Amino acid sequence: MKKTKQNWWHKSVIYQIYPRSFYDSNGDGIGDLQGIISKLDYLKKLGIDVIWLSPVYKSPNVDNGYDISDYYSILSEYGTMEDMNKLLLESEKRGIKIIMDLVVNHTSDQHPWFIEAKKSKDNPYRDYYIWRDPVNGQVPNELKSNFGGSAWEYDKNTNQYYLHFYSKEQPDLNWEHEEMKKSIWDMMNYWIDKGISGFRMDVIDLIGKDPDQQIKENGPKLHEYLQEMYKETFGKHDLLTVGETWGATTENAKLYSDPEREELNMVFQFEHLQLDKIPGKQRWDLKKLELIELKQVLSKWQYALDQNGWNSLFWNNHDLPRIVSRWGNDREYRVESAKMLATLLHGMKGTPYVYQGEEIGMTNAAFDSIDDYIDIETQNIYKERLAAGFSEEEIMKSFYMKARDNARTPMQWSNDINAGFSTGKPWMKLNPNYTFINVESAINDSESIFYHYQKLIKMRKNNKTLVYGTYQLLNPGDENIYAYERILGEEKLLIVCNFYEHVQDFSYTIATNENVEILLSNYNDSSLEVKNLTLRPYEAIIYKIQQERLEKNE
Repeated sequence: MKKTKQNWWHKSVIYQIYPRSFYDSNGDGIGDLQGIISKLDYLKKLGIDVIWLSPVYKSPNVDNGYDISDYYSILSEYGTMEDMNKLLLESEKRGIKIIMDLVVNHTSDQHPWFIEAKKSKDNPYRDYYIWRDPVNGQVPNELKSNFGGSAWEYDKNTNQYYLHFYSKEQPDLNWEHEEMKKSIWDMMNYWIDKGISGFRMDVIDLIGKDPDQQIKENGPKLHEYLQEMYKETFGKHDLLTVGETWGATTENAKLYSDPEREELNMVFQFEHLQLDKIPGKQRWDLKKLELIELKQVLSKWQYALDQNGWNSLFWNNHDLPRIVSRWGNDREYRVESAKMLATLLHGMKGTPYVYQGEEIGMTNAAFDSIDDYIDIETQNIYKERLAAGFSEEEIMKSFYMKARDNARTPMQWSNDINAGFSTGKPWMKLNPNYTFINVESAINDSESIFYHYQKLIKMRKNNKTLVYGTYQLLNPGDENIYAYERILGEEKLLIVCNFYEHVQDFSYTIATNENVEILLSNYNDSSLEVKNLTLRPYEAIIYKIQQERLEKNE
């Protein structure tokens, strides 16, 4: 069996900041870098040691910063490069590292490369992007944009189409072009030299695309490009790299994250987060989550990458709805179910990611009007599904559950005006429940979700079994309880989670020479009787089980 080489990010917990919605320092209604700096002590208190910073580069903001027009500049709404330098410095003082979002599948159509590329077919920047002639006066082929409609946009100036897997304002880069790649390496090394500690790589499995074969994800040259990227940039440093890979399988995840292949440290895979949609349909076509399926998928990933890579552990990010609304109970059992979901995830092997507001149990927004859903994807899908014959009620119900906007409502700091996020009018409507779900009330309540996360994060830093122990699923056929072991040497952790609001029974066999203690629970009076355990609604417990040491007679 191959022994896992120990790395700093194995016991780290990463906190994702969506800057626009985190904290506004100057009253313009938009979160900014100075706002983040002012909240670093809060993050230090939580215990995280890495921030993943969503894009703060110069951008027209068609797709909230994932359309970059200058990789070397900071969007003025967020501040200046001086502010960015200060954020790096102040984070370092608190022992917090920063990883940046790397968006290199596409740029903004306002990027100087694309402005040049559009001028003529023989422009030096033309082949930084992907162009094709019309076919019978129509689009080159049937490739679709992930935001709806065709992935091809006609440019009448040169009578060709360019490729865009997202909005038409986000033209895809051509990774077969050597000069374009060198420009990307230069940019990455610029940020590495500035002192960042790694990259989260946006839709990185699309860079190997083959549009003529209609291949989007996992194209034939993908891993060749990633190995070249490793060699030319972050491979020379001890950095953290995580790739967003919607098309990842357990097999190709090993290609990305096996250290011997010199590509990435880990990937975000989304198989578990596809389980509440109707198979073969869009994510807006909802179905109920089956716990047995969730156990199968998460366990499959735990087993597959045990010795051949590393898992990223996450429920939430800026593209996903709030987990407590999605698979918990955001009404009468919001606190219990949020703690249960956190326990279930943080008990596993891998690097956990916490998305801003998750640590206080922020919920989905459920706005009444489509006008309050401002994400470009939501707006496009609304029009598309109306045209396809779905009712307004059906569409809005799916948005309440799945729209990306749910993750992007401003962070709820207090019950003051605008949730303490801004003294001005926030860029996006607030979730009205900020009056009772907010950081201030969480910090003043010793039983809050915040302190449960704090304990989980601290445990990962101090418990080797939690970091490196093997994973073993228990009771795979149980429809209500998710239970598993983590084992390292003579120490065993037992994690038991009641996934629902009904009381459930659980039984676990203990040897006569084994001691049981509770490391963490979301109830104050959980039982040590693991042989015959009755779990209350959403009850989640981490037990430590260890063999008694026999004392030698003197």
